Amino acid sequence: MRPALAYLAGEVELLARAGLLRTWRPASVSEGMLDACSNDYLGYGLQSYVAGPARQTGARGSRLITGDSAVVCDLEDEVASWVGQERALTFTSGYAANVGVMSAIAEAGDLVVSDERNHASLIDGCRLSRAAVRVTAHRDVGEVARALREGSFRRRWVVVESYYSMDGTVSDVAGLRDVCDRAGAGLIVDEAHALGVFGQGGGGICRREGVGADVLVGTFGKAVGVQGAFVAGEALVRQWLWNRARSFVYSTGLSPMLGSVVLQNVRRARADEVGRRRVWDYAALVRGRLREAGLAVVAGSCGPIIAVLAGQSATCLEWERRLAARGVNVRGIRPPTVAEGSARLRVTVSASMKSQDVARLASALVECAR
Repeated sequence: MRPALAYLAGEVELLARAGLLRTWRPASVSEGMLDACSNDYLGYGLQSYVAGPARQTGARGSRLITGDSAVVCDLEDEVASWVGQERALTFTSGYAANVGVMSAIAEAGDLVVSDERNHASLIDGCRLSRAAVRVTAHRDVGEVARALREGSFRRRWVVVESYYSMDGTVSDVAGLRDVCDRAGAGLIVDEAHALGVFGQGGGGICRREGVGADVLVGTFGKAVGVQGAFVAGEALVRQWLWNRARSFVYSTGLSPMLGSVVLQNVRRARADEVGRRRVWDYAALVRGRLREAGLAVVAGSCGPIIAVLAGQSATCLEWERRLAARGVNVRGIRPPTVAEGSARLRVTVSASMKSQDVARLASALVECAR
């Protein structure tokens, strides 16, 4: 081991003792194993792709140089229409989109009011922006309003997820829009886990509530079943990000071949009301069984993300092992992804499941987590 890296052995050992060490596992699920932990809510992620008109495999450079393509531009028009915004800009990942938008939109001298359970990508973007950050209690619109009244700042922003990926809880985007309008603040909403699942056409929670976010982020790696992300808003927002979002400017553009697959799946997701209904029915069935059995499910949660609270990391890992022994793939979520003492199984349902799969999942969870 190189001397400069010797300290890492001790750090890894500390993680292992605390039950927080993450280890590599084979990516594929064993044959016969029920997958109940992916974000593939509509079940598109494992389906074969029939090549469309865009067969160019690589973008070959940044969008600002050689990496633009007609199919990616068509995709941006499609997703802007999907979420009810004027324009959209694609990014290579949801992480890149959130880091890019927060560090380009907010600046030193601004205030960002951020929900305490926002994704790491939003937190990192806030740090890079050099704006002052005020963290508020989860889904507490009143605290957001109070935070916006504090201090003297050039501009104020509120950033939330519409549907929280570790809890399955929904933000009051209508209440936040009202608070922002009263304070002259901008509203930034990450709809990553809501798109495809919530609202008519799967257009997300803002679309369902008739709320216009100033900036809206979405991804293609969840219900759309592929990879990549986008930021949507007014044409001026797209123009600014094209010039100032470093994670966009200095990244190779989205592959035309990938863009073609994403466009196909976005159009499919917009029309897939049957799949959406199946997801909601399955989620209600599993959540109901767990509550009947007296298991602690995150209060106020809904939709395909079902968080079963274990408390301690060791308990959570034991539940995970018991489920794996029964042929059910569910992963335990531990700190620092969630708060200390709130380790949980993050269970998800998919439209690709059959009714017998859902019954098997619910029974296994009750047996293993009691």
